[in-house]
Amino acid sequence: MPTSTPNSDAVLPASLLNLERRHRALLAEIQDIGLVLRGSVAKRSTRCGRPECRCKASPPQLHGPYYIWTRKVTGKTVTLQLPPTLGALCQGWNRNMHRLDHIVRELQDIGLQAANAVRGR
Repeated sequence: MPTSTPNSDAVLPASLLNLERRHRALLAEIQDIGLVLRGSVAKRSTRCGRPECRCKASPPQLHGPYYIWTRKVTGKTVTLQLPPTLGALCQGWNRNMHRLDHIVRELQDIGLQAANAVRGR
C-alpha cells in the first residue's frame, strides 16, 4: 500500500511512519471482520398475562429466550423479534459492527494525529 503522503520519496518523520504502520494494521483488521449489523440485538425472557402460568410460579420459569433486534430506519425505531438461530447469528454480526465502529474511530484519530504532526504540533 502506498503511503498517504504527497511525496512518497520524501523522508517521513518517525512519528508519521508509526502512524502509517498503525493505519495499515487497522485496515488489515477490517479484512477479518465478517458481516456487520447496525442496531442492537438483545436476548430477552418474558412473563405472559395468564395468572396460572409457569412464568408466575416461584421460582418463575420465564418464556423465551426471544431475540429482539432494534435499529433506526429514517429516524424511527424499528424492532423485530428474531428466531433463536437467527438471533444468535445476528448478535455476532452486531459485535462485528461495534468492532468496525471502533476501528473507524481509531483511523480517524490517526488521521488527526498525522495532520497535527505535519503541521508541526
